[in-house]
Amino acid sequence: MLGQIDQLDGSLELAIEAYNLATDKLNAIESDLRTNTYELHVARANLKRSQRALANRLVTIYTTGDDVSALSILLGAGSIDEMLSQIETANRVSSQDVEINTQVIHFRAEVRARRIRLQNAQEQQRVIVQERADQKASIESQLAERRQLVESIRSEIERMKAEEAARQRELARQARERALAAASAPAPIVSAPSDTAASPTAAAPPPGNYSGVVAIAMRYLGVPYVWGGASPSGFDCSGFTMYVYAQVGVSLPHNAAMQYGYGSPVSMSQLQPGDLVFFSGLGHEGLYIGGGQFIHAPHTGDVVKISSLSGYYASSFVGARRL
Repeated sequence: MLGQIDQLDGSLELAIEAYNLATDKLNAIESDLRTNTYELHVARANLKRSQRALANRLVTIYTTGDDVSALSILLGAGSIDEMLSQIETANRVSSQDVEINTQVIHFRAEVRARRIRLQNAQEQQRVIVQERADQKASIESQLAERRQLVESIRSEIERMKAEEAARQRELARQARERALAAASAPAPIVSAPSDTAASPTAAAPPPGNYSGVVAIAMRYLGVPYVWGGASPSGFDCSGFTMYVYAQVGVSLPHNAAMQYGYGSPVSMSQLQPGDLVFFSGLGHEGLYIGGGQFIHAPHTGDVVKISSLSGYYASSFVGARRL
């Protein structure tokens, strides 16, 4: 039964991260919609002003007949588009007429382009909204199945939770002691470079700049897992790392696979406190805290906790990134 729950938790993590990605996409689309709606309004206003200027100029040309070239174009054109095209290519039309004509052509094109972008964004919005709704329904269905499984072995799970809580207290104590020892340790002595040529090796990742996020992350031990959560009232895995790094001014997306594209790659043997560690086909992630351990928001029914980079997590390890 516990194996079924673990398997369901892995499936849920992937579904939740897909939901988070769709949410980020939807937010970007809605931002683009707002920008394009405003820009379309501006382009329309500019087009109207240019059209009024063109109309006034055409009336002047027609009534006064003081520009024979422009008048011949006006009388000979079969449509507004033909007239604009002829004015654009004529070499005897005044600079004033050319400028007015250029503005009309430019703003007409901008209005058309903005309308197309709005239509495309609205269609993307419709697709993503439906995608999120489907993902949400899938997540809620899997959560209902999980609740039934948990209920069938509730007494065993309660016992395991009590044992895990005691283990977490000890792990947190060890992590804090390790952090204090690291902070008080003298800086390492760097030896002078050798004159002999070194054998070629893979480039080492840059030094970490954010080891301080470990202390921030530790504040949230025990916060419950909430799918889609990204605040101290509840976290999911990518929401947790996003929130913690935001406290030091680093902006990350609310999606594990997207966070994997940030920073520099780090092997398991090169991990330093503050590195992001990823698992299960980028369906899960956490924050490395040193000593072969990481802190994360595991899954529904659990809390922010410390786990070891061994067993399941070693076998499902995808990689790590240093920001």
